[in-house]
Amino acid sequence: MPDKKNIPAKQYEIVIKLLRNNQPCHSGHKIGDEWVFDYMTPGGICSLAYNAIYPVALALKFGAHFPWQKNPDVITISCPDQDVQNIFELRRRLKQ
Repeated sequence: MPDKKNIPAKQYEIVIKLLRNNQPCHSGHKIGDEWVFDYMTPGGICSLAYNAIYPVALALKFGAHFPWQKNPDVITISCPDQDVQNIFELRRRLKQ
């Protein structure tokens, strides 16, 4: 059995992008806005949306796969605002 301490972890970056919504966002987010996932809330993103995004982004960052997604490196998440329903894409890519 290989020694896991000697296996280098892949370094992923997660990009969050607003894809669509039902009506203009109360926080002023616009379709196409992007943020890079960090452990702290990225500047300008609504903290309520980030609260929904955070656990999934963290899992993606460390290699998780969600079997219902066609592309294992992309998943969509909805913000909790029922009226606006911002739909965010989380895209995993290898860090350069």
